[in-house]
Amino acid sequence: MRWCWIDRFVEFHSGVRAKAVKNVSLAEQYLRDHFPRHPVMPNSLIVEGMGQTGMYLACEAIQYAELIILAKVSSARFHCEAVPGDALTYTVSIDSIQDQGVSVSAFSHNGDRLQGEANLLYARLADRSPDGRGGDLLAMAKQMRLLGVFEIGTAADGSRLQPPAMLVRSGVKNA
Repeated sequence: MRWCWIDRFVEFHSGVRAKAVKNVSLAEQYLRDHFPRHPVMPNSLIVEGMGQTGMYLACEAIQYAELIILAKVSSARFHCEAVPGDALTYTVSIDSIQDQGVSVSAFSHNGDRLQGEANLLYARLADRSPDGRGGDLLAMAKQMRLLGVFEIGTAADGSRLQPPAMLVRSGVKNA
């Protein structure tokens, strides 16, 4: 993934719910153009942040069996702008997991204030890595480790969330 629109996870409950934080900083390049005299984080990037939060949650929920990609934004509504200095908290809950995809409800809060809400649908795709050995899924698991999922996550039985075997086998430190 080239751009990551979340900074870290603060909650992760396998197959149920995840919370991630995005700090909006004036140092981010897109704010120079959107808008020069009144910098605002574009709502499309907020949807992407909610979408990335849901993607990691959904991928872990199906045990990294397939790739998860955002296929449809069923609805999205925004109540206020996100500006530099804001800390957005994305809360995503899984609504359903089916053979073709996963649907989630997503919310963005700025402190206690509801900033945005969306219903998202993800498609489940077979591994697309050139060698067929899960390269895309491994990259996703590595990113989850960097975002702190395995440090704060809980499994369905309440135990600590463990990294997938592919990550451990890859020799990634702190897996």
